Amino acid sequence: MSTPSATDETPTDATLGRPAASDVLRAVQDPAVTARRRRAQTRKRWLKRTALVVVAASVVAALFLATRPRPVTVETLAVTRGPLQITVEEAGRTRVRDRYLVLAPLSGDLARITLRPGDKVEHGGLLARIVPQSPGLLDPRSRAEAVARVSSARSAAQQAEANVVRAELALEHARGDAERLGKLAASGSLATDEAAHAAFEAKLRAQELTSARFGAEVASHEVGMVGALLARYGDASKGRDAFEIRSPIAGRVLRVLQASAGAVSPSAPLLELGDPTELEVVVDVLTEDAVRIPPRARVVLERWGGPQPLTGHVRLVEPSAFTRVSALGVEEQRVSVVIDFDDPLARRAELGDGYRVEARIVTWQTEDTIVVPASAVFRNGDGWAAFVVANGTASLRPVQVGRRGTFDIQIDSGLNVGDRVIVHPSEKVRDGVRTAAP
Repeated sequence: MSTPSATDETPTDATLGRPAASDVLRAVQDPAVTARRRRAQTRKRWLKRTALVVVAASVVAALFLATRPRPVTVETLAVTRGPLQITVEEAGRTRVRDRYLVLAPLSGDLARITLRPGDKVEHGGLLARIVPQSPGLLDPRSRAEAVARVSSARSAAQQAEANVVRAELALEHARGDAERLGKLAASGSLATDEAAHAAFEAKLRAQELTSARFGAEVASHEVGMVGALLARYGDASKGRDAFEIRSPIAGRVLRVLQASAGAVSPSAPLLELGDPTELEVVVDVLTEDAVRIPPRARVVLERWGGPQPLTGHVRLVEPSAFTRVSALGVEEQRVSVVIDFDDPLARRAELGDGYRVEARIVTWQTEDTIVVPASAVFRNGDGWAAFVVANGTASLRPVQVGRRGTFDIQIDSGLNVGDRVIVHPSEKVRDGVRTAAP
C-alpha cells in the first residue's frame, strides 16, 4: 500500500482559487489599481455622508413643520364708504287720537246697551237709556245741582267755541305763512326746510282746529243733556221716563264698559267712542334714548301685519317719564313718544286701536362715511382697535370711532377704504399671526 507524498497533501494557491502572492504584490505595486481603489472608497464615504445629510434635513424639516404655528381661519370684510343710520328701536302700539268716554250723567237704572265694539254711531245717535229709580230726582237739591250743571256746561260750551275761533285764526295765519314762505322757497330766496316747516305747522293747526271743533261738539252736547235733565226735573209727570244718552261725535264704538242692565251712579263709565281712522302711535323708550330724538324725526314702522313698512314722524316726546320694571326685573325710566303717520289711510286701513307695531326712530343719519361691522372693532386699552389682514398676516390697527349703529360703526380715522378687517376676531388672533380664509 502506497502513502501519499508531501506534495499531494499541501494545497497550493492555485488549488485554493486565490491569486498567487506574486500576483498580489504586483497589483499593490501597480499605481493605477491603487488609484481606482481609493476613488471607490471615497465615493462610498461621500454617499454615506450625503445620505446622512438628507436624513438629517428631512428630520429638521419635519420638526419645523410640526412646530410651526398653523394659520388662524378668519372671516374678513373690506372697508367701504356708505350710508349709516342711527336708530332707536322699540315696540309701540296704536291708539285713537281723540277718544271720548261716555259717562252716566245721573244715577238710575241703566237699560242694556245693545251696541258692540266696532259699531258705527252718528252724531246725536242713541247710545243708552237710564230710567230713574225713584221720584227723588225731583228734590230741590237735585234741581239746584242741575241748574249749576247747566250753567257750567254753557260756560264750557262758550270756552270751546272760543277755542274753535282761536284755532281758526291760528290756521289762517299758519296757511298764510306757509304760502308766503313757499313762494320764497320756490324763488330761491329761502331755504326749503323753513318752507317745509311752515307747511308742517299749517297741518298741525288744521289738526288742532279739528280737535277744537270736536271739543265744541262735546260741550254743546253736554249743554243739551243737562238742559234736558233740568227740564225733566221740572216736570214730575216725566219722572219715570227714560233718559237718553246720545253720541257726542260721529265715529265708532271702541269699547263697551258696561253692557248689562243695572243701577249706575253719576259719572259711571259706559262706552268709549272714537274715530279709528285717526290713529297715532305711542312708543315707550328709555329716557337716555329719548334725549337723542330730534323734533319731527323720521320713523319706520315695521311688523304691523302689512306687506310693506309704514312711515311716520315724531310729533311729541312727552315731558314726563315713568318707571317700568323690565322682564329681567330691572327698573327702567321710560318716556312716551307720540308718532303721526305719513302714509295715506289706504295703506294702513287694517290697523286699529291698540295694535302692536315695531318702531325704528331715526336719530341721526349720513349718506357717505367709512363704516365697518360693529363686531370688528374692540376695546384696546383706553381706545379702540381692529385687526387688518394684509398678505395673509393680521396686524393690530388703532382706530378712532364715531357713531355706533345697530350693526355698523363709523370710523373717523385708522382705516382706509379697501382694507380688509377681521369681522369676528377670536382670542387666537394676535398682532402678526398668520391668517387663512375659511
